[in-house]
Amino acid sequence: MTAQDMELDRIDEVLTSLRRVIRATDLHSRQLAKISGLTAPQILLLQAIRKLEGATIGDLAKEVSLSQATVTSILDRMEKRGLVQRERSSVDKRKVHACLTEQGMASLQDAPMPLQDQFARQFNDLQEWEQTSIIAALQRVAYMMDAEHIDASPVLDVGTLDRTLETTGNLHGLHQGSAKTPQESSSGKN
Repeated sequence: MTAQDMELDRIDEVLTSLRRVIRATDLHSRQLAKISGLTAPQILLLQAIRKLEGATIGDLAKEVSLSQATVTSILDRMEKRGLVQRERSSVDKRKVHACLTEQGMASLQDAPMPLQDQFARQFNDLQEWEQTSIIAALQRVAYMMDAEHIDASPVLDVGTLDRTLETTGNLHGLHQGSAKTPQESSSGKN
C-alpha cells in the first residue's frame, strides 16, 4: 500500500465517521418523531419550560441556545397543539412567560430521551483529556468543512429547528421512496 493509498484510506475513514454521525442523528430524529410526535428541539424546549417554570421567551432561548425568533416559532406550533401556553406578565406587559399544559407535561414524560442527552452522559464519563481532544478535533473538522461560522445550537437534530411533521409532510422533507436529502434534492444530485 502506497503512502497515497494510506492517505485516501484515512480520508475515507473520516468521511465515513462523519456520515455515521449524520445518519445516527437523522435516524434518531425520525424515531423520536415517530414515537412522540415531537422533534428534538421541541422536547428540549419543553424540558427547559419545565425546568425554568414560567420563564420568559428570552430566558428559554438562552437555556436552549436558540434565537428568540426560533423559540417563538417552536412555541407557536406547540401552543396550537395544546402543549404549552403563553401568558403576558402582570408586572411587565412586554414580557411573555411560557408554561407547560397538562398535555405538554404528559408528552414530555412519554417522550424518549433526545440523542444529545445520551451523548452528554457518555461524554461526561470520559477523562478530561479525551473531552478536550474530541472538542479540538470537531472544531478542526468544522473549520475544514468551512462550517465554523454557521450558527448552530447544541441540538443533535437535522433539518430546520422549528419544523413539524405537519409543515414538511414528513419529518425531513423526504418523500416516500426517496433516499435524497433536502440538500441533494436542491443540488440535483442522484
